[in-house]
Amino acid sequence: MKKRLKIILVILIFIILAGYGINELSKSRTFQLIGDPVTQIETEDKVVALTFDDGPGPNADEILSILDEHNVKGTFYLVGEAIEQNKEAARNIVDAGHEIGNHSYTHKRMIFKSYSFVEEEIEKTDGLIREIGYEEEITFRPPYGRKLVTLPLYLSNHDRQAIMWNLEPDFMPDISDDPEAIANYVSENIEPGSIVLLHVMYEHRDASLNSVDGMITQLKKKGYKFVTVSELKEKRDRRK
Repeated sequence: MKKRLKIILVILIFIILAGYGINELSKSRTFQLIGDPVTQIETEDKVVALTFDDGPGPNADEILSILDEHNVKGTFYLVGEAIEQNKEAARNIVDAGHEIGNHSYTHKRMIFKSYSFVEEEIEKTDGLIREIGYEEEITFRPPYGRKLVTLPLYLSNHDRQAIMWNLEPDFMPDISDDPEAIANYVSENIEPGSIVLLHVMYEHRDASLNSVDGMITQLKKKGYKFVTVSELKEKRDRRK
């Protein structure tokens, strides 16, 4: 009986450790089983990409106004369902000259999903992005940054990469409710070639939205130029 209990305990520990390992692997910014994610680029040039996930939502016009005031272009990773619900706001982002990326259709975690599910999530959203008038390359960012096997395989088959980030200040509990602290964190931790992830589209993200003005001001004082994700990738590709 004791031996049987020990075996069961060992099996349970193995399952827990395996689950923990899979979870950590699925959310890794810098590693995936197939292909290479883009977290930032290696460069000596002071360039940074501001990226905005989710939406379009209620704060879309406000973030566009802030970026326009500073003459900065960002990359917006939009969700297909939200595009359908807010097509005018989505078109406004395109008309303002910003880059549009694909953030899936339903914003579900893309782990333990079938290939056909991943394909539909991405291609349906690609189609909606074209419908709102965006004609340039469409990059892709996984919901919650999660990826395991099927998503990287799909991306590899379609010559695409998972666009990740190296700074995500508004998900840090100590500073997420403080716009000044968010801006300061980015300014203090910025590196040439950084990709900054922000969530600004909804009312509960007002602290993140209100951090953008100060963040841009501080980074400009440090000599940083703001580019889109595609421009960062082009700079990386020219180095190869």
